[in-house]
Amino acid sequence: MTTDDIFKAIAQQIREATGKAFALHKGVSVGGGCINSAYRLEGDRGAYFIKINLKEQLPMFEAEAIGLHELAATGTVRVPLPICHGVCGDKSYLALEYLELRPTEGTCDRLLGQKLAAMHKITQAYFGWHRDNTIGSTRQPNTRLSDWIEFFARHRLGFQLKLAETHGFGGKLQREGEKLMDCLPAFFATYTPKLSLLHGDLWGGNYAADNTGQPVIFDPACYYGDREADIAMTELFGGFGREFKLAYSNAYPLDEGYQTRKTLYNLYHIINHLNLFGGGYLVQAENMISRLLAEIT
Repeated sequence: MTTDDIFKAIAQQIREATGKAFALHKGVSVGGGCINSAYRLEGDRGAYFIKINLKEQLPMFEAEAIGLHELAATGTVRVPLPICHGVCGDKSYLALEYLELRPTEGTCDRLLGQKLAAMHKITQAYFGWHRDNTIGSTRQPNTRLSDWIEFFARHRLGFQLKLAETHGFGGKLQREGEKLMDCLPAFFATYTPKLSLLHGDLWGGNYAADNTGQPVIFDPACYYGDREADIAMTELFGGFGREFKLAYSNAYPLDEGYQTRKTLYNLYHIINHLNLFGGGYLVQAENMISRLLAEIT
């Protein structure tokens, strides 16, 4: 199928999913993503945001749609609503509500802090989720466990370290990583994480303002875990202002040990970047492990 044929097929699926007329005018490429191809489908009755990838990546889109529905159901932070997903020829796709997004500012950051705190108060009886999903394009296991340290060791840090080894990143990363895994309980000696609904991939590129100035988050990797993991990632690559931090802290104060654990939680994402994008992240990952080990020795 040509790209135009895929657009036409998706437009038909949108009509069936919404029960509304949608005469497709054109598909316009939208930049910004590194995992999927993204487009805006424009028609006589508005537009839709479309992600396209290989046919084999349909489970990734299915999990994203379910995660967006779960986040939307909280009535806290706005997310783009899923319309439909499926397969066209050798491609899979996800169609979403199209939102006019713009850069954030102080008021939006403050609102995000308040709304994210409310979302993090949504709880569940287990750590994990009801299905696996992806972080970027990497599989993210979410098998349910009642113990956070075990969950993080097995399904987050340990999983990424094993994956890195298969990609040829052994040596110091694995030796020091194993030491860190053995020491994980030390980071939780005086802190017991509560279960919170997490976005899971909350970096600045997955946050914007809508045309009314309300915060919008997207591209989730949802699960129930320690809320510090979400907050830590907001500090990893920037994009979240001082107003966000103050508003969140006022609504749902963080434990003082967060300042150390944020490095632990962001290590998961840096090793994932190592697995996705290559050795440019190796030294950063090794240095983070060294700093963490120094905290407890």
